[in-house]
Amino acid sequence: MHTSLHDMFFLGLPVIEKIVRPVLVYAFLVVALRLAGKRELAQLNPFDLVVLLTLSNTVQNAIIGEDNSVTGGLLGASTLLLANHLVVRYLYGHRRLDRLVEGSPDVLIQHGKVFKARLARELITENELLTAARRQGFDSLADIDQAVLDASGAIVFHGKKPQPEEVRHADLVARLDRILAAVSAPRSPA
Repeated sequence: MHTSLHDMFFLGLPVIEKIVRPVLVYAFLVVALRLAGKRELAQLNPFDLVVLLTLSNTVQNAIIGEDNSVTGGLLGASTLLLANHLVVRYLYGHRRLDRLVEGSPDVLIQHGKVFKARLARELITENELLTAARRQGFDSLADIDQAVLDASGAIVFHGKKPQPEEVRHADLVARLDRILAAVSAPRSPA
């Protein structure tokens, strides 16, 4: 019993190695996912999902090495969480570096026009774009004024709607038409 408890908590690798391994894998994954594009983050098809699910298993040994102890796992997990916290906190204060790491938003539809070259660059098909639009309550791409692929990988849709100036203009025209109709109407003798 004592031996199994010892094996469960005894670190099989030096502490510094248990800290450096997750940091290196974390840095690699941040760069690799950035290079893979925003699509990998949110707009997943079944192939993307399989890649992301197997990615964690693929890098597992690189993070833990030959140490399967609970202590080693907790140390590795704590290192990943701390590294992520420090990176996010650092990037918060450095917008230019944040934009370099996370990327910038990309307009996929503007004024109802679909930018097919941008869809191709992001590896998003029109059908995938339509599916994402339907999830947000739009029936077709024709109902969309603007679609933006955020740096996070989420697509934000804005529907077509009349601008306040257009509503005010239409209201004024309707009032003028009623006034004109009232003035032009034949008057009955009194």
